[in-house]
Amino acid sequence: MADSLCWPKFMNAPVTPSGNIDPAALPFANAFAELPPAFFTRLQPTPLPQPYLVGVSADAAALIGIDAATADSEDFIDVFTGNVIAQHSKPLAAVYSGHQFGVWAGQLGDGRAILLGDLPARDGGRMEIQLKGAGQTPYSRMGDGRAVLRSSIREFLCSEAMAGLGIPTTRALCVTGSDQQVRRETLETTAVVARMSPSFIRFGSFEHWYYNKRHDELKLLADNVIANFYPELLGADNPYRALLTEVTRRTAHLMAHWQAVGFMHGVMNTDNMSILGLTLDYGPFGFMEAFDARHICNHTDQQGRYSYQMQPRIGQWNCFALGQALLPLIDSVEETEAALGQYEAEFAAKNDDLLHAKLGLATRQADDDKLFESMFAILQAGHVDFTSFFRRLSDLHAADKGGDEPLRDLFIERASFDAWAEQYRARLQQENSIDAARKLAMDASNPKYVLRNYLAQVAIDKAQNKDFSEVAKLQEILRRPFDEQPEHDKYADLPPDWASHLEVSCSS
Repeated sequence: MADSLCWPKFMNAPVTPSGNIDPAALPFANAFAELPPAFFTRLQPTPLPQPYLVGVSADAAALIGIDAATADSEDFIDVFTGNVIAQHSKPLAAVYSGHQFGVWAGQLGDGRAILLGDLPARDGGRMEIQLKGAGQTPYSRMGDGRAVLRSSIREFLCSEAMAGLGIPTTRALCVTGSDQQVRRETLETTAVVARMSPSFIRFGSFEHWYYNKRHDELKLLADNVIANFYPELLGADNPYRALLTEVTRRTAHLMAHWQAVGFMHGVMNTDNMSILGLTLDYGPFGFMEAFDARHICNHTDQQGRYSYQMQPRIGQWNCFALGQALLPLIDSVEETEAALGQYEAEFAAKNDDLLHAKLGLATRQADDDKLFESMFAILQAGHVDFTSFFRRLSDLHAADKGGDEPLRDLFIERASFDAWAEQYRARLQQENSIDAARKLAMDASNPKYVLRNYLAQVAIDKAQNKDFSEVAKLQEILRRPFDEQPEHDKYADLPPDWASHLEVSCSS
């Protein structure tokens, strides 16, 4: 064998007679803890002094049978901050490794995240509950194990915003804060995000055992993932190849979804890649505003490895890193490469589907790629706002220039837009597109509202003064991003001038 590649039923959470959540009776289990002790360290979260609720997602809470109306209770806040441990919870921090910015970083692990366990989910499965910012662990690497309010609000809002967009993602149950301070670039107050996912296992979880030459543990992890999350693969001729095939497919599709809404993750290290194909670990993310395919949303990423245009290729690179780690189990370079070889076709097909939907095209024509290429060329030349362009595009008429002006106004160079608009109209007329029907379909594919950095910053600024109203308002708007919501039109406006000075980095 070559050793390298070429390159349970839904149940409501128990409550007390007063209507508050009963932490002692939460039906926690911990499937991850069924793995041997080498996979994790058992430990308790570090209590957060005098925690208070910053925000809660009723949609996420409903997934695990919890009524968000209980979130203001002391019991709820204590449990989902880590100050009180539910009776059946057995908290732990997991070990993993990974490539960071393309360089092997060795052992990493949950440096500030502690897994409480998993709860029954409404769909019949389980949801792991993980507290991010819950204190030091053996994997903190000299860090304090805390998260700050700023980054916690960003993760909370974006997790739920991505769910509203229909993009595979981990979820955020709630965020709690405290007046306790820690130092980042400046002194900041601390917070905890209660994150939810069927699993937080990462590509780097497999790399850890591969690079430590511990193939027995590698097999145990793969068997655990297949049995719990991909049981349909158990009967495959080579379940490990089948696992790589499915994860590669899901990752390719996830990258296409990100590109379609202009989402940039900012730090696509292999330890931030979900084995379930979910968007994982919201740090220095951003949504494209003035279009630039080379845009880098992470101020730390000086070389542009994780720029918007690079994301599809980095998704593929990360799949190859996973394939390398699974090679001892697949036991064939050829089969491993065959599993990975589907990435480009899967990404291209999903990307093509999403672009056709965004442009309201019901059929496929031979020159559609040229239409897409010329569209991105004028967006690039004019640095046109990404979200506004696609949302306003649905108002164009197939037969005449009616409805052009709001979209045309986004362009400084109007002639280039006019030329492309005529090309687009001709394409619509080829399939006898009906304006009203097309608009309905396009508005269901092109969000009016995304979590722009300046919107998040306004919510953060208010929250730092204990005003959480903007967090709640943004959360409500972003759970319905495709709806018009005319009372919230200003949240779809182009960013103000001051927003151009906002920067996010790995500390975000």
